[in-house]
Amino acid sequence: MSDFEMPASVTAVAGPLPPAQADAVRALHRSATRCDGVAPLSEQPLLWLADEEAPVVHLLARATDDPPDDDRQAPLVGYAQLDVGSSTTVRAELVVDPPYRRRGVARALLADAATEAAAVPGRRLQVWAHGDLPAARATAAAAGMSVVRELWRMALDLTEHPPADAALPQGVQVRTFVPGQDEDAWRRVNARAFAYHPEQGRMTSADLRAREQEPWFDPAGFLLVERDGQLLGSVWTKVHPPGDAPDGAPGEEVGEIYVVGVDPDAQGLGLGRALTSLGLAHLRDRGLRTVILYTGAENTVAVHTYQRAGFVRAAVDVMYGASGSPARGTPLARVADDDTPTPADGATMGA
Repeated sequence: MSDFEMPASVTAVAGPLPPAQADAVRALHRSATRCDGVAPLSEQPLLWLADEEAPVVHLLARATDDPPDDDRQAPLVGYAQLDVGSSTTVRAELVVDPPYRRRGVARALLADAATEAAAVPGRRLQVWAHGDLPAARATAAAAGMSVVRELWRMALDLTEHPPADAALPQGVQVRTFVPGQDEDAWRRVNARAFAYHPEQGRMTSADLRAREQEPWFDPAGFLLVERDGQLLGSVWTKVHPPGDAPDGAPGEEVGEIYVVGVDPDAQGLGLGRALTSLGLAHLRDRGLRTVILYTGAENTVAVHTYQRAGFVRAAVDVMYGASGSPARGTPLARVADDDTPTPADGATMGA
């Protein structure tokens, strides 16, 4: 698996990283993204770097073959973040600095991640690999891990597939999200819509506030549907600046259907499809051409729904785990067929 072994020291840190270490991880993330054309860490791990409430353990890999002469730390050559918020599964994302690959750094991070997972009897380790790159496949195979789930990125050209009219039930009204007012109601519906989903369903106030502080956040693209003042569901859109999202032409902003969620009590009203159409119409009115979303490959209802709207598969991320170990509750975009009994009618966080 490696050309030669490089001594590496892996340190585990619980809680938020100090600013300098968080910045080093972000720099490592950017370096790998430039090299691979694929971001190695998704949005949530980046937001959790300095989050005091995040249920994570950070693994920092530093080179030890040539330590600096002064009191500075050895260079950061690898990083993994472990989501330990579940008693049954540890989910990890990791990145290795391109010049230090094929030297056993990834194997060292995976070994420590497996040790952390095994601290709770029966708890499994599952690892996301964005882009399904050959190097990730080789690393997983060497660790005895196989693909247990796929996450598709799907893309749509709005000039070829304009959004359908959003047919809302009688008495249902649409308005925009109001920061400082709608957080609690939205989180209640989100938790109900994704009660089966251990990641999206446990979104905290801090998680929501962190996204409201992101440069891309725009309440005009966060649409709520209500009846008699009661929140039934929402569609949250995101606009990626030029060069910050895949599938767009050079210099082009790219839209995203970021979250769609419908309260289980409101299922059967056609709100999932209507909310998706509302989100697409908002992005079209912003002048965007390309829209992306993320959906679990196993969610055939969602895949067929999006394909009918004109979305096509553009890329795939994979989750590795022990062979025969089914993954549950991993990120997926979901719009349930309103005639199909499903736990929720909506979509989780995208990238």
